Amino acid sequence: MLKPAVLCWTLCWALWSSLVAATEMYRYVDERGVTVIDRLGVPPEHVARGYEVLNEQGRVIKVVPPAPSAEERQRLAEEKAKASSDAQLLRIYSEVGDVDRARDRKLAELDGAISVAQSNLQSLRTQQGSLQAKAAEFERAGRQVPEHLLVQIENLKIEQAGVEKDISRYRETRLSEEAAFAADRARLLELRGR
Repeated sequence: MLKPAVLCWTLCWALWSSLVAATEMYRYVDERGVTVIDRLGVPPEHVARGYEVLNEQGRVIKVVPPAPSAEERQRLAEEKAKASSDAQLLRIYSEVGDVDRARDRKLAELDGAISVAQSNLQSLRTQQGSLQAKAAEFERAGRQVPEHLLVQIENLKIEQAGVEKDISRYRETRLSEEAAFAADRARLLELRGR
């Protein structure tokens, strides 16, 4: 248990220490355009405009700049994204020839997928033609076309539509990949200073 005199002395020391530490002053401009110097700090509504921290002689020891506007934040975000993209591009490709080789591999892969899909489409059309010929034989003979044959023909048509969509998607992907590789190549040339 501390004696009252020691406790009083400790509290006085703490109070004096906090006053000595509070020798910083803050200078900011309020909403009316008036420059204010305050020892207590900057009110929250004025922080976004920026302020200065002054020492006990009134000299500026720190400048806190104004918060960026929405346009500046957008621009900074775009610059950061571009820098990140450039860094990744430089990590992936050491020279322009690397971009060309990667493009050729990717396009060959897509061309292969298109070729397989076209082959599958041709096979489905051949199967459909064969089944339609069987259905025509039933009709020429004056008989009812079996339901399972009609269902098979319809299923083949649905499969063909799916494969045609795949081919279309592969072609669109090929175009977008070509454009992306062209952009990467141009940017890499720019970054490498050629």
